[in-house]
Amino acid sequence: MKFLADECCDAEVVVSLREDGHDILYITESKPGILDEEVLKKAFDESRILLTEDKGFGELVFHLRKPTRGIVLLRFDVQQTNLKLLRLRQLIQTQSQKLKDSFVVVDTEKFRFRRLKTA
Repeated sequence: MKFLADECCDAEVVVSLREDGHDILYITESKPGILDEEVLKKAFDESRILLTEDKGFGELVFHLRKPTRGIVLLRFDVQQTNLKLLRLRQLIQTQSQKLKDSFVVVDTEKFRFRRLKTA
């Protein structure tokens, strides 16, 4: 799958997803410090699912109606890197067809999907 990882994403998660064979760009490596709107636009323009740990992207897509191909919001404590990666892999393996045009919240217990309106 094609992802764009926001700057706040754990670098270990990015490396591991690459090792799994996913096409993942990491804002920290290419354009650190850009605004969230620019991150979202880059993901949209390149048809990538945005991976983030920043709840602010919900505001951009639900209230400001910014376009997106899909967002995965990871909600874990900082020290839960291994669990975060495990849950993200489970999501990709079992629900990948539902990621496009969805806002997905991933936590220790469940995946919450909210369909996004598309143009």
